[in-house]
Amino acid sequence: MQDTDLRGSSPAFLRPQNGSSHRSSGYVPGRIAPLRPPPPSQSHASAEFTSARQEAPATFASLPAEQHRRQAEANRHKNTLICFAVSSFSLFVALGIFLGIASKYAPDENCPDQNPRLKNWSPGQDPEKRVFIKKGDLFRLDSDATVHSIVIQDGGLLVFGDDKEGSKNITLRTRFILIKDGGMLHVGAEKCRYKSKATIILYGKSNEDADVPEFGKKFIGVGPEGTLELHGHQKVSWTLLSKTMYFSGLAYGHYTFKKNFSRGLNVRVIDQDTAEVLEILKFDTHQFSEESLKLQNLLKKGTPGRIVAIAVGDSAAKNLLEETRLTIQNLLGSKFVSGLSYRQAWALVGVIGGGNSSCNESVRNYENHSTGGKALAQKEFFTVDGQKFVVRAYSEWNDGVPISGFQVEAVGGVILNLLDDVSSWEPGDRIVVASTDYSMYQTEEFTLLPCPECSKHQVKVKENPQYPHVGEVIDGIDMRAEVGVLTRNILIKGETENTCYREKECQFFNYDTFGGHIKILKNFTSVHLSYVELKQMGQQQIGSYPVHFHLCGDVDEKGGYSFKTYLEGLSIHHCFSRCVTVHATNGLLV
Repeated sequence: MQDTDLRGSSPAFLRPQNGSSHRSSGYVPGRIAPLRPPPPSQSHASAEFTSARQEAPATFASLPAEQHRRQAEANRHKNTLICFAVSSFSLFVALGIFLGIASKYAPDENCPDQNPRLKNWSPGQDPEKRVFIKKGDLFRLDSDATVHSIVIQDGGLLVFGDDKEGSKNITLRTRFILIKDGGMLHVGAEKCRYKSKATIILYGKSNEDADVPEFGKKFIGVGPEGTLELHGHQKVSWTLLSKTMYFSGLAYGHYTFKKNFSRGLNVRVIDQDTAEVLEILKFDTHQFSEESLKLQNLLKKGTPGRIVAIAVGDSAAKNLLEETRLTIQNLLGSKFVSGLSYRQAWALVGVIGGGNSSCNESVRNYENHSTGGKALAQKEFFTVDGQKFVVRAYSEWNDGVPISGFQVEAVGGVILNLLDDVSSWEPGDRIVVASTDYSMYQTEEFTLLPCPECSKHQVKVKENPQYPHVGEVIDGIDMRAEVGVLTRNILIKGETENTCYREKECQFFNYDTFGGHIKILKNFTSVHLSYVELKQMGQQQIGSYPVHFHLCGDVDEKGGYSFKTYLEGLSIHHCFSRCVTVHATNGLLV
């Protein structure tokens, strides 16, 4: 029989209990089948046969049991490894998901609005409410509010709420904000710029309420140990035109024509590449057939691709030859010219050789000295510079008066070419283009439009320019106009009245000049303003300027400040006094 060592050693072969101990000369320990032993005696053979019958099943049974045991052990090891691998992978996946979620929602220590100690604050709309934020008051403003005034002192903190999507739009209206004695006001931070829209409106008239000592009225004031940190979204503040910006947006300007009683076919030929009106013609095809032939020759000799606009004045059908009608039909794609009749109003805009797809036309019938409106044809084109323009032609009878006219003008916005990458400017932003003439009144403001076709050095503006603005270096002199963006996502604005109300100022101005102002006094803790817009700020009195550092001394390392005090990327416009006043203050970086 075979006995298995519990420690997994080789089998021990035992002598059969009821058989012979004889082994053949070919016996090999561990093998089962003998190698042909000599024939035994009869009695011995019988006993050995019996023994062999008993031993053989036991011996054969020992090998499958050992194989099953080893196979089972291998399977257990394999299953253990698989389970370990799956468990480890699941653990790492779960850990990754957890860390991803945690990092997404974990507060950023650089962002003042994510301070876990802050409490949401919504003071509501109460213009009589005087707010004092003091020790232990750590507030996050998360909705619009109107109050009389805010004093932040003794370690009090006010932070404007924000989110990663920049979806907040918070407006705070108050007569003044005074920050002193450890008080702090934060809208964003240098390392965590404000993403949403924050507006602080300073309201009130000059003859309302008493002055606050050293600050006056309608202000954001920073006294000793006060902190003011305002940090908006970074963007290029200004650049230069890299190509001249033309009056009306087109190199040759816009074109407008309107006239009564201009009998016949009035024709304009326009350059498709520049929108320039090349020819201004009239063919009296009502009175003279020769005029019809002249028009026919003009079209046949015309340059393919040229734009042609036609408008009937009075009547044009009587001597408009069939051959000329066919030429207009074939070269310009007209469908209505073949049936044009007496005093019908007809207008067409087409392209020589362009066929029906390039043609737009309209016709109106004449009845009782009227056509009941304009026959208006119009079509849009692009110059070689990518500027979209429209060509219009119209014809009508109105109370017995025939009227015809044309227009060529830029549409869909005007594209400006700029020196620097201005991809940080956004649709809706307001920009200003400086005058390149002798008059400062030729400075113009524009609103940016979405422009998917623009490069990072281009923007599209909504309004058509009223003046040309040079974008070239001429004879070595840089004549390029400055272009600045006025809009910031943090706005400090002085609220003004619709009309002037104080006699002293009204003798010089017909509008209210009492704006807001920001004033900083000596020994403040920290003041940094970056990418903030100031509008309608400053007052017509000494000491009240949009931004005023008043007798602050050294505001850099010499004054004990770890970080230099600075003003960066501010937009100060439509104000009533000097933009930035640095009074007995040293080391301020502007």
